[in-house]
Amino acid sequence: MISFRNFALRRGERLLLSDVDLTLQAGWRVGVVGRNGTGKSSLFAAVRNEIEADRGDLDLSNRVRIASIAQEMPSLPDAAIDFVLSGDVVVHAALQAEANAFANEDWEAVAEAHHRLEEVGGYDASARAGKLLHGLGFPAETHSRAVSTFSGGWRVRLNLARALMTPSDLLLLDEPTNHLDLDAVLWLEQWLLKYPGTLLLISHDREFLDNVCTHTLHLHGGKAKLYTGDYTAFERQRSEQLRLQQITHEKAQAERAHLQSFIDRFKASAAKAKQAQSRVKRLAKMTGTEAVRAEREVRIDFPQPLKLPNSLLRLNHVDCGYHAAGADAITILHDVNFGLEAGDRVGLLGINGAGKSTLVKTLVGELAPLAGERNAHPDLRIGYFAQHTVESLKAGTSAIDHLRDMAPNGSTQAFRDFLGKWNFAGERAFESINGFSGGERARLALALIAWLQPNVLLLDEPTNHLDLEMREALAEALSVFEGAIVMVSHDRHLIGLVCETFWRVADGRVEPFDGDLDEYAAWLRSRAGSESGKAEKPAKAAPVAVPIAPPKPAVRINPHKLAKAEARVADLEQRIAAIEAELESPAVYADGGARAASLGKQVGELRASLETAELELLALYEATAA
Repeated sequence: MISFRNFALRRGERLLLSDVDLTLQAGWRVGVVGRNGTGKSSLFAAVRNEIEADRGDLDLSNRVRIASIAQEMPSLPDAAIDFVLSGDVVVHAALQAEANAFANEDWEAVAEAHHRLEEVGGYDASARAGKLLHGLGFPAETHSRAVSTFSGGWRVRLNLARALMTPSDLLLLDEPTNHLDLDAVLWLEQWLLKYPGTLLLISHDREFLDNVCTHTLHLHGGKAKLYTGDYTAFERQRSEQLRLQQITHEKAQAERAHLQSFIDRFKASAAKAKQAQSRVKRLAKMTGTEAVRAEREVRIDFPQPLKLPNSLLRLNHVDCGYHAAGADAITILHDVNFGLEAGDRVGLLGINGAGKSTLVKTLVGELAPLAGERNAHPDLRIGYFAQHTVESLKAGTSAIDHLRDMAPNGSTQAFRDFLGKWNFAGERAFESINGFSGGERARLALALIAWLQPNVLLLDEPTNHLDLEMREALAEALSVFEGAIVMVSHDRHLIGLVCETFWRVADGRVEPFDGDLDEYAAWLRSRAGSESGKAEKPAKAAPVAVPIAPPKPAVRINPHKLAKAEARVADLEQRIAAIEAELESPAVYADGGARAASLGKQVGELRASLETAELELLALYEATAA
């Protein structure tokens, strides 16, 4: 579908890509990965015909419909649902023609508009747009709000919804999970798995790439190489290539020992908590990738706390919320009982707006309890990464300046030594942060937290600006941190590696969640199924008289049917596991990737079948319990 022949691309004087020769087939879901600055977004711009190749050809038929996320932040008076609907230009024009015909009382034009809407499938367009908004976390009452009334992060979601609404054969998504909570990320995964066209995806979310992609395009050193399989399969294949080339052999051996101790440590803790099984699964996926990890330039660490008392912080019967100016207090969470001890690693789960950030701010002390008590140990030292932390760095100043503000009596050499460990080596430590990328600013913000030597880390979406390498480094650093951690993150790989227990924030309550991230995803699907009756009705549906039937008697679920559904799920899981195990073997790629491509397609089809089978099984469980 897309062919690059001797393709080269520059940005200014810098050569980003050269001698690229590859073809991306229709229906593939391709993750585009590489360090920041390797040309991922520029490649997207070339595909959209916004910039020209410096050499060679990019072949893409003019008939291919392309959709992508707009970069500008809209500030419009249009209702959110109308803005999303406008992504389908044909349907939007037909709806507008209908509205104009009604306004002019031109009944002949009304009839023509109705005929046109039938032709373009316009009558279910409002329902489709509503489902997209609902899936991306917009409550029904916000669908009619003006776009201009939403914050920047929610406008990014609106741009994403509009792109998904646009009819397309090729979908380009650049960091679509930024500004999404975990629930919306899980929904987006399922939507993309059902997308019938070709997908090119830039993401720093490893698990998102693993769950969505059939292929991985790696940009490195001015070259682009296509791998069959998801991100983990790419890492294994690249690691094998590096090993065969004997690159960084001694360093890889040291990394292997480090990773093995990393795995051994948490296998032991897995026996203590059911949730830790998710950590073991994620660690197991990383085995065999030592050479890639050894190649990584970034390695960070959080210094051990100066003091580490056992009982650090506790909320007793606390109501969390805000004191609004000139109004009564607004309670978000009720009767919260939550404690932190040394070594605790807690992941907070819940949709945006449920109160996760409110809970974190109460733990920090930024918000005073509306009721109840917050008890903190005298030696408590908090390192707090808020969603606005990166934006609050001081413009026009350097990394050294930030440290000097925190420790006026510290030596410049001590500052340089410390910042060097966070990859701000040499003169980079003295440069203005105005020239830093979002990832570099996030790394500096984390470094400033590490300087404090905290015994509690409260991290609210720390990965939004971080690339894959930095996320891996952060996961390893947090996993050996001896203090307590509370984390809000939509990055399942990070939260699954670091956190041992999970608490769910929902419906004004904060309660332990007895399960891992996979079980949380299943809980979300079951909850979505139970709320399906609340979905919006298709627009312009004609009223239909329905005869009222007498209520049916309760039906006892046939145990044979339940057993059959369970066996179906188990069979699909086994088949997926068998194919994924085969994809891990280098031998499967010996024929140029044809066999691997076929297997990858089978996995995608089986995963879709598994999703349906799981939903059917959940429905049977609920019916049995009723």
